[in-house]
Amino acid sequence: MLAVVIVTYHSSGVVADCLKSVRLALRDQGPARVIVVDNASADDTVDLVRRIDPAAEVVRMERNKGFAGGVNAGILAASGCDILVLNPDVRLDPDAIARLRETLAVPGTGIAVPELTHEDGSPQLSLRRRPTVLRAIGEALLGGRRAGRFAPLGELVVDRSHYAREHTADWATGAVWMISRACVEALGPLDERYFLYSEETEYMLRAGDHGLALRYQPRARAVHIGGAQKTSAPLWALSAANRVRLHRERHGRVRGLAMRAAVLVNEGLRAVGKGGARGHRHRLALRALLPLPRWPTGQEPPGYLCFSAQDWWYHNRAHSDFQLMRSVAGHRKVLVVNSIGMRMPTPGRSTQPLRRIGRKLRSVAKFVRRPLPGFYVMSPLPLPFYGSPLLRKVNAVLVRTQVRAVCRALGLTEPVIMTTIPTAWDVVQPMRRRSLLFNRSDRHSAFPEADTATIEELENALLRHADHVLYVSRSLMAEERGQTGARAHFLDHGVDLEHFTRTDRLPADLAAIPGPRVGFFGALDDYLVDFDLLERIAADMPDVSLVLLGDATVPMERLTKYPNVHWLGFRPYDDIPAYGSGFDVAIMPWLDNSWIQHANPIKLKEYLALGLPVVSTDFAELANYTDRVRIATNPADFIAAIRSTLHDGGLRESQALRMSVRGASWSSRAAELMALAEAPPRRV
Repeated sequence: MLAVVIVTYHSSGVVADCLKSVRLALRDQGPARVIVVDNASADDTVDLVRRIDPAAEVVRMERNKGFAGGVNAGILAASGCDILVLNPDVRLDPDAIARLRETLAVPGTGIAVPELTHEDGSPQLSLRRRPTVLRAIGEALLGGRRAGRFAPLGELVVDRSHYAREHTADWATGAVWMISRACVEALGPLDERYFLYSEETEYMLRAGDHGLALRYQPRARAVHIGGAQKTSAPLWALSAANRVRLHRERHGRVRGLAMRAAVLVNEGLRAVGKGGARGHRHRLALRALLPLPRWPTGQEPPGYLCFSAQDWWYHNRAHSDFQLMRSVAGHRKVLVVNSIGMRMPTPGRSTQPLRRIGRKLRSVAKFVRRPLPGFYVMSPLPLPFYGSPLLRKVNAVLVRTQVRAVCRALGLTEPVIMTTIPTAWDVVQPMRRRSLLFNRSDRHSAFPEADTATIEELENALLRHADHVLYVSRSLMAEERGQTGARAHFLDHGVDLEHFTRTDRLPADLAAIPGPRVGFFGALDDYLVDFDLLERIAADMPDVSLVLLGDATVPMERLTKYPNVHWLGFRPYDDIPAYGSGFDVAIMPWLDNSWIQHANPIKLKEYLALGLPVVSTDFAELANYTDRVRIATNPADFIAAIRSTLHDGGLRESQALRMSVRGASWSSRAAELMALAEAPPRRV
């Protein structure tokens, strides 16, 4: 699949024509996504994009993170896709995308680029040779075009014959370039330290280092308006400085100093030769090159430290904090701290307390592991006695000491900290950090087994002190607006669209169950699931098979005594889509309590991604799904809704249900999170 990533910044004057040309070029190209990453434009760019192309996905950055940051956010939002990167001042020919895709398919190719022309149709010189000190000196003495006639003396490829045939090049202008998924996976993100200019050069050269060629295709054409670098003195100066930084990073300090001297000569000669206003950009470049700090302040990307409300080793890995951090790990180093709990499981108050304590001890025994590249998981030893202020302090010191030690070992000196579990506040309060995010996924003080007063106190502390509070429930966000103000952000749950894809190959144990099948997958917890409703369905619908998948925290005999109830127990996350594919109706039989009313179950989008008709009990967030989900407020209506759905197939067709969540990938949610987390904190 292809994703077109357009990075905008004050682009309202050009982006409309770009989008129109993209949609024309995407005709007959199969499924594709258009993702516009806006670098905090102050004009009406975003409104214009939404008006011109409502199907485009928009990722809004909290601050201008530069071209590299924008491209990375787009790549992050387009998991599994080949990427076509566009400047907003580009107009594609109708067959440009098709030609570039053909070129990208040539073995050994990592990046494909088209022929670029000016608005008047004249060709642009877009191909470049590898930067060297000799070429920088040649350009200083002869000028870029003259030096380009001689390969050893110039980067710019000026020979017109090179633009008439398909071939490989060292690098090219980054206005239009298509990157294969294999190249993205091999190289990782663009280097955001450059901010503007040299980031695409570095990436293309790095692709060559990995044996992935950049291939030029003259049969693919695009118009590039361009010109900002030549008309803006600050951008010219930044380009000159980053040219030196690039050489220093690739070849070391000594050769970096030589490149700096060559570029200083270049800019100095032109500053003197042009004089007056014409020489202003060159004088500004000299001022940038003389001190030349290694990197502009704040350009080093941070790592991420997440205090999860779940445990990676035994909970469902579809939970939002796991999904978000797995996506972030594609671009940043991530350490997830497994749940430090909100209470000690005790007989009479908790279900299966010994089992819970045992599985937590097994998790603690793993301490630190790396289950995925760039993604680390640790299980600190906590003392879950949150009712005593003294023991809370002791526990916080104990956990913080363990977490700090692991952070130091991983090089996470000033990470973004995200906490989903309120009890992490005592731990993170004194920790050095880039920013603090409170992932307000649930009202944890409403958890039946929690010490309500203590957990509420910790929640309020996080609401006061977090730089950003992320909500998945609009109703909860509205209730707490007085405490959070502009720091509140609605970050809807995502869904793994590639994973939750329907299949005709059903697991053998499910295929053996007669239809019609009414199904549920997920945790069967007594504080979430209405077991009375499930029993009513089993008793009143003997002609229907009730299929339940998931770990249960309550005895299941009350349900399994019915011959039409099939509890299959826990199934791995990887197998869930195959089971869900066999459901005729998917159900969400939730209890009516404060926890559910402020929830936004990920399961809903997973059901829709599988194209399943859904029947649910009512909760606030369902107000946004009334066109896709049948909602019941009592057992009789719930059973009637199931029967209606079995009869008519549901409110919308299967493919329409899947398409309705097409833009809700976890990678796009992670891109929004990173844009918030890495912006300067805003206080109100």
